[in-house]
Amino acid sequence: MGCRDVALSLHEEWRRHGSAGRPALFRNPRNMDGATGRDVELDKDILAMTTLDIDFVRAQFPAFSEPVLQGQAFFENAGGSYTCQQVINRLTRYYTQRKVQPYAPYDASRLAGEEMDEARARMAAILGVDADELSFGPSTTQNTYVLAQAFRQWMKPGEAIIVTNQDHEANSGPWRRLADEGIEVREWAIDLETGHLNPSDLENLLDDKVRLVCFPHCSNVVGEINPVTEITAIAHAAGAFVCVDGVSYAPHGFANVGELGPDIYLFSAYKTYGPHQGCMVIRRALGELLPNQAHYFNADVLYKRFTPAGPDHAQVAACAGMADYIDDLSAHHGGPSEGLAEKGAFAHDLMRAHEVALLQPLLDAVKDRNSVQLIGPADAELRAPTVALGLNRAAEPVAAELAKHGIMAGGGDFYAVRALQAMGIDPEKQGVLRLSFTHYTSQDEVDKLIAALDHVL
Repeated sequence: MGCRDVALSLHEEWRRHGSAGRPALFRNPRNMDGATGRDVELDKDILAMTTLDIDFVRAQFPAFSEPVLQGQAFFENAGGSYTCQQVINRLTRYYTQRKVQPYAPYDASRLAGEEMDEARARMAAILGVDADELSFGPSTTQNTYVLAQAFRQWMKPGEAIIVTNQDHEANSGPWRRLADEGIEVREWAIDLETGHLNPSDLENLLDDKVRLVCFPHCSNVVGEINPVTEITAIAHAAGAFVCVDGVSYAPHGFANVGELGPDIYLFSAYKTYGPHQGCMVIRRALGELLPNQAHYFNADVLYKRFTPAGPDHAQVAACAGMADYIDDLSAHHGGPSEGLAEKGAFAHDLMRAHEVALLQPLLDAVKDRNSVQLIGPADAELRAPTVALGLNRAAEPVAAELAKHGIMAGGGDFYAVRALQAMGIDPEKQGVLRLSFTHYTSQDEVDKLIAALDHVL
C-alpha cells in the first residue's frame, strides 16, 4: 500500500467514526476545558482550594528583580515572555559544561545528548504525545515552512488546503504559497466585526479534495480560544489532516495535544518562559506519511524528519527547564506528585484561573470606550489575555505614551495583517495597541495599566 493509499484509508476511518470515540467533554465548543484538551475532573478539588501564589511565581523569573526593569509593568508577553530561572540554569550549565558535539562516547558529550533527550521526553509527556512526535526547530515560522514543503511534495495539483485569515502569518503564508504548485487554497474567513471563526463556515468549505485544515488555537490579535477538538473532529470526518498554531495559547498553559486531537501542533518556547526554539508536534501517522525533509539517512527517526537544520543543542537542552518549572509550580501549590501530563494539566488550570480573574477588569475598562474597538470577546472566559485595541489613530505612538507611565506594550500589525484588514483596520497607518500578559502578571500591574490607559486613550 502506497503513502497516498494509507492516507486515504486514514481519511475513511475519520469519515466513519468522526469524534465518536472522544469523551463528551470535548464536544462542546464553548467548554473551556474542551477547547484546551484538559480533563475537567482533573484536580478539581485541589484547584477549588488553590490560588496562584504570585510571589512564588515571580520569584522564579529573574527579570522581576532586575533594577533596570523596576517600575515597569510588562504587557507585551505575546511577543515573548520573560525566561524562568530553571531554563536559565540549564542553558548556563550547557554552555559552561556541555558545549561539545553531543552523543559522543565521553562524559561531557554523553551528558549533552542526555539533556537534549530529556527535554524532548519531558516536554512531550506534558503535551500528551510520544517523545519522538516532538521536534525542535529554529522558530515556528521556519517549522511551518518545512511542513509546507513536505505537503507540497505529497499533495497533487487540484487537491486543496484550508487556511484562515485569523492566523499569524506563520500559519498562513507558507501554506498559501502552495497555490504556486496547483494546490487550491480555500480561506476560512473570520466574522468581519468580531473576528470569530465559525466552525459551521468550515463545514461549508470541506469536501474530498481537502487534505489539510490550518487554524490557530487562539489568534494573536483576536484572542478568542477556538474549540480545537470540535474543529479537528469536523476536519477529520471530512478526511483532512489538521495543523494548529498554538503560539498564542501555549504561554497560558500547555495543551494536552494528545487529547485535543490535531495532527500538527506548533508553539514557540520563547513565549512559554523558555529559549528561542520552535516546538512542533507531528503525530506519528502523518509524520511517517509525509516525505522526509531531513538528510536521507535520518528518515527513520521521526523527530528528525522535519528538522533539516542542525539543532541548537544548548537551547534544545534548556527546554527541559520549562518542565522543571511546571514541576516546581505544581509541587509548590500541592498539585499531583507524579505524572508530567497531570502536573501540566494542574499548572494549566492554575494559570488560567489567575489570568481570567485579572483579565475581566481590563476588558471591562476598555470595551465601552468611544475611541476604542476591542478585538475579540469581552468575556475573559472565552479568550486568552491578549487584548488588541483598534484606535482612532496610529497605535504605536500610543504604546510610546504608555511607556512614559511604566507600561511596556506594543503597537502595530503583529504579523496578523490579514485579520486586521478583514476587520477594517489599516495595518500600516493604524494597527492595534496590544496588551498581553500571562500568569506572572500581578493585580497591581493590571491596575497600573488601567490607570495608564485612562491617561492615554
